[in-house]
This record gives sequence, C-alpha cells and structure tokens, in this order.
Amino acid sequence: MIKLIMFKKIFDSHTHIFPDKIAEKASNGIGEFYKMPILHAGTVEDLKSRFKENGVCGGIVCSVATIVAQVGTINDFIAQAVFESDGLFVGFCSLHPDMSESELEAEINRAVSLGLSGVKLHPDIQRFEADGKAAYKIYEVIGGRLPMLLHAGDSRYDFSSPKRIANALERFPEMTVIAAHLGGWSEWDDASLSLAGKWDNLYVDTASSLYALPPEEAREYIYAFGEERVLFGTDYPMWDIRVELERFEQLNLPESLMDKILYNNAKELLGL
Repeated sequence: MIKLIMFKKIFDSHTHIFPDKIAEKASNGIGEFYKMPILHAGTVEDLKSRFKENGVCGGIVCSVATIVAQVGTINDFIAQAVFESDGLFVGFCSLHPDMSESELEAEINRAVSLGLSGVKLHPDIQRFEADGKAAYKIYEVIGGRLPMLLHAGDSRYDFSSPKRIANALERFPEMTVIAAHLGGWSEWDDASLSLAGKWDNLYVDTASSLYALPPEEAREYIYAFGEERVLFGTDYPMWDIRVELERFEQLNLPESLMDKILYNNAKELLGL
C-alpha cells in the first residue's frame, strides 16, 4: 500500500485533458498510437477527481494539435480549464510545425495573455523532427520565453530521439525543455547517454516510464539526470495516478529526493 503521508506535496507535471464531447475518441486515439489501453476518461472533471482522491495539489494540463486548425481551439480549451481550476492546473499551449513564424508569434502571445505557462509539442504525433527545420522555427519564436514539454523517444520512429533533442539543445541553449518519459520513452539508455547531466535547463519527467523500468534502473536514470532535474508525471489518462505513485514509492528514494521530484522541482521551474 502507498504511504501518502510521506509525500508532503504532489504535483503531476504531465497530464492530457480533452473536451467532454471528444474525450473518449481522443483518449482512444492515444491508446491506438501506443498500442496500450487507456485507463481513464481524459476529461477535466475526471482529472480533478483523481487529483483529489490521491492528494495531488496540481498539475500541468495540455493537449496536442494534429493540424494547424486545432491549435486555437485547444489553447482556448486549456486556458478555460486553467481559469476554472482555482489554481489546480498549469496550462501548456499547443503549437504546430506547419504554422508560419508570424502565426507562431501571435499564438504564443495570445496563449500567454490567456494565462498559459508553457508549450507542449509531440514530434511523433505531429510528424516533425525535433532537430529539424520546422522545429527550429518554433524554438526560435519561443526564444526561451516559455518552458517546453517535449515528447521524447520512441524506438519505432526517429522524430524525437534523445540525440535529436540533444542537437536542438546544442543549437538553442536558452531553451528550457522538459524531455518527457525520462528523456526518451523506450530509449532510456540513449537518453541517459545523450542528455543526462549536460544542460542546466533540461528537465525530465517520469511519465510513462516507471511501468516499464525495474526500480533499480529507474533510480540510475534519475540520479544521472540529477536531483534538481526530475519531475513526477503520470501521462494521465493513459495511467492511473495512484498506481504511478505506488511505482514511484517502490523506487525507495531518499525522502528529500522524493519531495523534490514530487513537488519542489516543479515549484522552482514553474514558480508554483
């Protein structure tokens, strides 16, 4: 059984939400992409309920635009969810690589005016290379103004490989990047070799990783990236928050490090 009493504060740095009318379809689409079952509804109210049930004090919420036309609608929805959450949610806006520089600039400015605090990109789903021309256009426009939650790794593709993310950080050292999934889903060794310990503005999260890694291996990756650079994330609605907390507890990390990963690192990064 999980001993939630030992966790002073919990912040979930990686969740996805969708409007009620499309939540089931959108969640199932994620499941089909990864060939995995989706455990939860993906709605705002369901996420709020699961945060409350598990003592989670807040989290990053985001969604991914698969076409340019979805960007504005998604960002309006995320902003509204943040506004109505009474401080529970931190919203990251969506962008798309097919947007022009002027469109990107305008949408980033609009997203900030709506109260959004970062950017979410998914090279594998959005079909662009993390170190390619389209990506660099986005990074140039962001200009280090906002942290970016970037999907990292997939052994089936080469859009978001740890090496590509390393190339992007070399080119844009001012960027603050959260490389999701301990730096490279299904490519954890490559992530550790290519990314760990090389940039002070690179963070990773635990989302969709602890289910696949033995605790001792996950601990090695966490220590490789550094105590100040790891964030707890669940990848809701794909995974159950309570189960992810149980997996995290099974890492048997020092309590001070648990506190950093579960809350304090996100607090410093996002100004919670």
